[in-house]
Amino acid sequence: MPFIKNIVFAVGGLLISLAAGWLYAKAAIGGWKSSLIGGLIVGGTCALLGIGVSVLLRDVPPGILVFGTIGSAVAGLVGGAIGKLGARP
Repeated sequence: MPFIKNIVFAVGGLLISLAAGWLYAKAAIGGWKSSLIGGLIVGGTCALLGIGVSVLLRDVPPGILVFGTIGSAVAGLVGGAIGKLGARP
């Protein structure tokens, strides 16, 4: 279905990366730098794996792998910041 392919995959993938960054920051012992970098890495890794499978299945063009991974890495970074803001001292 076009709606799922064009909207749900993108928004859902970004939300998964944001949640992964948030969870990382909640579990991280370090300060802001490690939470943000960790969120960036886990967010990008989530997308790289998910979009990579979609590229292999020919559901999306290969260019989406780069664009989607970068966008999801930023979402993971935002999730890391949100998670760090809510962390206890």
